[in-house]
Amino acid sequence: MAPSHVLKCCQKVLAWVPVAFIALVVAWSYYAYVVELCVFTISSTAEKVVYLVVFHLSFFMFVWSYWKTIFTRPASPSNEFCLSKADKEQYEKEERPESQQEILRRAAKDLPIYTTTASRAIRYCDRCQLIKPDRCHHCSACDICVLKMDHHCPWVNNCVGFSNYKFFLLFLMYSLLYCLFVAATVLQYFIKFWTNELPDTHAKFHVLFLFFVAAMFFISILSLFSYHCWLVGKNRSTIETFRAPTFRNGPDKNGFSLGCSKNLREVFGDEKKYWLVPIFTSLGDGCNFPTRLVMMDPEQLTVSSQNEPAKSSGANQSFPPRPLSESQNRLLASDSQWVESGPEEESVKSGAKKHIIVTLES
Repeated sequence: MAPSHVLKCCQKVLAWVPVAFIALVVAWSYYAYVVELCVFTISSTAEKVVYLVVFHLSFFMFVWSYWKTIFTRPASPSNEFCLSKADKEQYEKEERPESQQEILRRAAKDLPIYTTTASRAIRYCDRCQLIKPDRCHHCSACDICVLKMDHHCPWVNNCVGFSNYKFFLLFLMYSLLYCLFVAATVLQYFIKFWTNELPDTHAKFHVLFLFFVAAMFFISILSLFSYHCWLVGKNRSTIETFRAPTFRNGPDKNGFSLGCSKNLREVFGDEKKYWLVPIFTSLGDGCNFPTRLVMMDPEQLTVSSQNEPAKSSGANQSFPPRPLSESQNRLLASDSQWVESGPEEESVKSGAKKHIIVTLES
């Protein structure tokens, strides 16, 4: 017991090493830019003032978003996804997977769950003893189930998911702008030191090294930021890119995509004035999400008349099991419609197909 406890403590301490490294690099870059470049190297007062104002603005936003990414606790599923005491005891007693799945299906019938495992089983976490909501995954590093988990990032020593994904994107963006600004403004003095136009002082090393570090981090962060911008546009997580979520009609990598504009709003919120500020504005609760594909049973679908197609198509919808949240309705309200099999509006003929796929056009 004692060695295991010591090992866990060592792992927790070592997990902060990448964060400490980034903090030291950022602290040194602040000293090198403000003191060595602006104070000791630049002679023009106007140039100093402009550089310092823009530098501190980008530095503050970068540090703020980085701090929020690190110290925002990953969101976990609510208690409604936990098994009741009776179901948990019965689940643990059962040895057959079929019987265990029957217990899980009974417990999940009223939960807003669209996805299953690849084998069409209910997604259940034995470690946390709860039914996983859509897009939720267990993080072995944090040892918790994380809502809309994207990945565990060692550079922030935290899981990137529903609660801090916006902060992570802003952290990448502001670090990119920070590195770009530093590299662009240091470049002319880097060339002057390199060509010996400026005298050799203790600032030379800091200016030369500052340019190399800023350029190196800019190139590496640019690829990562571009990748995550693509993910936001497609409404996918890193996990979903490598393993498409399985819906009742099969795997679909675009199942949660509502179109680029609505995908952006799902992460950054409805109010654009808060998009670039590291405060939480993401839509939804992280437990259920509007989906692009929904399966319906044609036996439950009734069409009353051609004058009320929307009312009839949604009257007996068996999936999802409960109404969408307010944020989801806002995302789907503007242009959702039922798409029939033909090019024009057609009446639904019973028995034509075993299932009818309903898509929400974005």
